[in-house]
Amino acid sequence: MTATFATVDDYIGSFPPETQEILQEMRRTIHRVVPDAGEKISYQIPAVTAKGRVIVYFAGWKHHVSLYPVPDGDEDFERLVAPYRASKGTLKFMLKEPVPYGVIETVSRHLLDQHGASA
Repeated sequence: MTATFATVDDYIGSFPPETQEILQEMRRTIHRVVPDAGEKISYQIPAVTAKGRVIVYFAGWKHHVSLYPVPDGDEDFERLVAPYRASKGTLKFMLKEPVPYGVIETVSRHLLDQHGASA
C-alpha cells in the first residue's frame, strides 16, 4: 500500500463499497467492545485505542480483511480463531465468505482484557 491516510474514514473510503461496509461493521464491532475507544492510523492501517494505547488493528485488502494482533488463548479461544489464522498474529477473513463478527468481538475483548491487566 502506497497511499497515506489522515483518518480511518479516509482509509475505509479508499475501498470498494462492499469492502467499506465490512470494514465499517468491523469498526462498529470493535467499538462496542472497547469503551471510549479512540482511533488513529498506524502503520497505514486503522488502529483502535483505549487510554492512548493501541488495542487492535484492522485492515482491508483486495480479497480479504484482517485483524491484528491475535493473542494466544485457551483451547476454546484457539479453536474459535483457528479457521481464520493466517499467521501467528493475524486473522484473515475472505471477502467471498460471511465475516464472523462474533470472532472479531471475542478477539477484541481478549485484547482489551490483556491490555487492562498489563496497564
